[in-house]
Amino acid sequence: MNRPRPNKSHAGEHTTAGPPGGLAAVLRFDLPASIVVFLIAVPLSLGFAAAAGAPLLAGLISAAVGGVVVGALGGAPLLISGPAAGMVLILGGIVAQYGWAATAMITVGAGLVQVLAGLAKVGRVALSLSPAVVHGLLAGIGVTIAVGQLVVVLGGMPGATVFTNLGRLVGPVDFGALLVGMVAVAVMLLWPRVPRSSYVPAPLAAVLVATLAGSGLAVARVDLPSGSLSSIVLPRMPEGTVLGIAFAVLTVAVVTAVESLLSAVAVDKLHDGPRADLDRELVAQGIANTVAGALGGLPVNGGIARGSTNVAAGARTRASAVLHGVWIAVFVLALGSLLELIPLAALAGVLLVVGVRLVSARRMRTLWRHGEFTAYAVTALGVVALGLVEGVLLGVAAAALRSLCRLTHSTVRVAEEPDGWRVVIRGSLVFLGVGRLVRDLRAIPLGRRVVLELHIDFLDHGAFEAIDDWRTGYVRLGGQVEVDEVHDTWFSKATRGIPALSKTPLSPLPRWFAPWSHWQRRRNVTLPRPREDADPMIRGMHEFERSAAPLVRPFLAELAVRGQRPRQLFITCADSRVVPNLITTSGPGDLFCVRNIGNLVPVEGDDSVGAAIEYAVEVLAVATIAVCGHSDCGAMKALVTGSARPGSQLWSWLRAAESSLIRFHTPGAPDLPVVERLAVANVAQQLDNLLAYPSVREAVAAGSLRLVGMYFDISAARVYLVDPERDGLEPVRA
Repeated sequence: MNRPRPNKSHAGEHTTAGPPGGLAAVLRFDLPASIVVFLIAVPLSLGFAAAAGAPLLAGLISAAVGGVVVGALGGAPLLISGPAAGMVLILGGIVAQYGWAATAMITVGAGLVQVLAGLAKVGRVALSLSPAVVHGLLAGIGVTIAVGQLVVVLGGMPGATVFTNLGRLVGPVDFGALLVGMVAVAVMLLWPRVPRSSYVPAPLAAVLVATLAGSGLAVARVDLPSGSLSSIVLPRMPEGTVLGIAFAVLTVAVVTAVESLLSAVAVDKLHDGPRADLDRELVAQGIANTVAGALGGLPVNGGIARGSTNVAAGARTRASAVLHGVWIAVFVLALGSLLELIPLAALAGVLLVVGVRLVSARRMRTLWRHGEFTAYAVTALGVVALGLVEGVLLGVAAAALRSLCRLTHSTVRVAEEPDGWRVVIRGSLVFLGVGRLVRDLRAIPLGRRVVLELHIDFLDHGAFEAIDDWRTGYVRLGGQVEVDEVHDTWFSKATRGIPALSKTPLSPLPRWFAPWSHWQRRRNVTLPRPREDADPMIRGMHEFERSAAPLVRPFLAELAVRGQRPRQLFITCADSRVVPNLITTSGPGDLFCVRNIGNLVPVEGDDSVGAAIEYAVEVLAVATIAVCGHSDCGAMKALVTGSARPGSQLWSWLRAAESSLIRFHTPGAPDLPVVERLAVANVAQQLDNLLAYPSVREAVAAGSLRLVGMYFDISAARVYLVDPERDGLEPVRA
């Protein structure tokens, strides 16, 4: 039987939310987790109801509805829904204005709005949030939870804000509650070290042990309402202006929806299971709010605190959320006296550890390295100081400003060279960064030769005009300006009047793969040459040392230390139009190449090819030998026409291809022209010739070496595989 992966108990770390695994997995993972969340949800729901001025039973109704309805229908299986802290202040104002019964009807309307929004597929907008904002949200909620629960551990009553709770930390201490809370904290921290402790989640163990520790102490305990189902307040239509009621409905709908979606995204960061379907989650939240409001309950939304606790307790499926709602609906009403044995400080100790773990130092370091810490910090501080929605809005604004700074960031390096000045510009050039660029350009002495080397990924019209105006003025005053576009052709496109945001054909990066004649003679391109009549190869070498060498130097330095370890021997024609590294997208150290006229593998009489093959197979232990022919091959033309001068070196060499000529007369690839048919047949024949080498034959028989035939169509820039059985071509598939 497969052993399930161990579940991490740290709320701020990834845990496995693996496949359901049947009833056994539900009993082992989801059932204990549901009890832990149930024990935590009860006092939270009662507290939120009391803080909002609603009947205490309304909080329990919402917790039960949120667990069962959203748990069964939602798109975030591990998220726990119910009444949440983010709505306390808003609900308090609505209850004061309209009364509780009307507030319940407003909740029904908000639920219907959310259902329509989910069906309209707006939930996925939450995925566009920066990860820094999401993790900052987690950290802010963690701090809020930790500070509030620390007040309870000290024996006090938590307030509505972090600052209120900080003030209450200096009040009198209930040492009985402190003892119970510290026992819960200690069990939470030490429980993972207990052998085979994964069978009982740490939060559940902490609640049980702390309850036993406080059994003889006079500490505050869970206090359930004494009323029955007859005390439920059913909804009624609110009285007031249509605009005011509509605003209240939209406020409840938007705030609970945003909190739910943000919580779903945040809880996704805590486990490795399936990602949340946010539109489905929004529909489920809407249905739950409609049902909760109809039963006289508080508005429902997904909560990070309970969701993270659910993950930390080991939940694997939505069964945990549903069961937690069932426990609230059944046990709170039927066996409430048992729950009243649990000290509030025990639950607070569990939540204190959960909250602290949501503030991840590892995540902070990662975001700092990636330059995203500002958005993280702004979000966390905003959530702590102002609230969840306000904190997220501040974090989004900070992330947007950071993105804008990156968009407008560019570097300008001005350096004097023996024959003039070179200005190297990297990054994105937009109008916001033009001032510094123009200032640097105007500092260059007049009448000199200036090269503008552009390594830019974007150029807007304002930046183009600034550069072009400077260039025009500099040339008018006797200077020479040449524009060298290295990574794209933004400047050239702007010169031709092509808008910056228009889709244009792919702009090649010419010096990486285009012929010398294509980029060394282009207008506005500076040639890195010592003199005007320098050889094109010398110019290419200068360009390599200046532009390409810094990019490939790390790879070459590594290869120089460990030596070459190519996995392929590539045998191809000496034709200058066939570039092995280009058509295979390979780099240094990938291919061991042999090139000759006609990509031939003589069976005898040529020690050069034979030595390369033996070295590749016996010393380098290559896994593949590829023979690559190509279209418009001069060697194949000479074979077909017999144009090679008898007695010449070429005539003598092409005698090794006579077997290909014989093979060519057999049926195969009739849709190709004669020369191309011969080129394909020649590749197939050279694969047969390879098997004449003992080392190749033995490696192929042992399964450690395979032979591959290739054909490169030059005009179409397309590579095919050669089928040696029928001398035909096949497309290359990944």
